[in-house]
Amino acid sequence: MEASVLPAFKGGEKELVAKMFFDGTNRIFRGKLVPGASIGMHSHEGSCEVIFILRGNGTLLEQAPSEAFPESRSVTAGDCLYCPEGYAHSLINTSEKDLEFHAVVAKQ
Repeated sequence: MEASVLPAFKGGEKELVAKMFFDGTNRIFRGKLVPGASIGMHSHEGSCEVIFILRGNGTLLEQAPSEAFPESRSVTAGDCLYCPEGYAHSLINTSEKDLEFHAVVAKQ
């Protein structure tokens, strides 16, 4: 698979570089966020997402449907993150090195 450069992905900062497989229903991809890059806050309606952090560290914002504001937590290599259907989240590279991850977006 060739890498795609996705500027301001989901309204985020800078760009997401991703090698992505899409079968028409589900997405599986390896992503990279350079320092200061982010995936914008977005919700999962009809799907969920699992993210496994491979390298680097950053910040995850996550928001339950019943919450007014997102919660923030640090993430680092080895962390596995889950965003259920109906929830919103954002991933931000707050470090000086690339943040690399695998993600699976599965339809519910």
